[in-house]
Amino acid sequence: MAKFTISTLDKMKAAGDKFVCITAYDATFSRLISEVGAEAILVGDSLGMVLQGHDSTIPVTIDDMAYHTDCVCRADPQCLVIADLPFMSYTSPQDTMVNATKLMQAGAQMVKMEGGVWLSESISMLVERGIPVCAHLGLTPQSVNTFGGFKVQGRTPKEAKSILADAVEIQDAGASLLVLECIPAHLAADISRKLDIPVIGIGAGAGTDGQVLVMHDLLGLSDHTPRFVQNFMEGQPTIKAGLQAFVNAVKDGSFPREEHTYS
Repeated sequence: MAKFTISTLDKMKAAGDKFVCITAYDATFSRLISEVGAEAILVGDSLGMVLQGHDSTIPVTIDDMAYHTDCVCRADPQCLVIADLPFMSYTSPQDTMVNATKLMQAGAQMVKMEGGVWLSESISMLVERGIPVCAHLGLTPQSVNTFGGFKVQGRTPKEAKSILADAVEIQDAGASLLVLECIPAHLAADISRKLDIPVIGIGAGAGTDGQVLVMHDLLGLSDHTPRFVQNFMEGQPTIKAGLQAFVNAVKDGSFPREEHTYS
């Protein structure tokens, strides 16, 4: 079976087919996620919270990310593997290049960065040198201290206009993929329609091209369950069946539902 690539996601967006991304941090879950048919794996800096026990993603280092990316890629999943650049690892184009290279050499096929138009120069530089980029707008967890907590973004007209402008600029800079987190469903749907690149939602409604959840959340393993999460382990005999239930629900449009979204 051919591996999923960004071209796969482009074709799925054009056809109106939903795609699935799930976080993974090791070879075992990388293999399971590939077997249930998810198109993408995110090696997320969420590992700082679900694996390391921190209360945010901020303590995660580039060495942590490279180690877990290597673990995920050793399973040789069919999925497109995206790896997060962690907090303060892309403050300048030069640092961005050095740290993105570490993740690509660990096996990632794309790197993800949180932020808006200020990332344009770095995105262009990476893409010009063969490193695909996934951008991340809305609630960006690395900025939790600036936001004053994990809060929904884009609820005012000014915020919504800013997020849309950032999305267009990021696409123009060369990003191949965009994650929208915790923004009103109508805004996420509008951005998804206006962009040519695929858009993945998390707490952003059903109008995006794909959905992503943290694996521990969708398996009901987290202490706190965000509004946008459903426990897909309920009624399932195995972890693999729970993962399959999430994939199926995204594909058939039964997730996310209204109760998982923000107005």
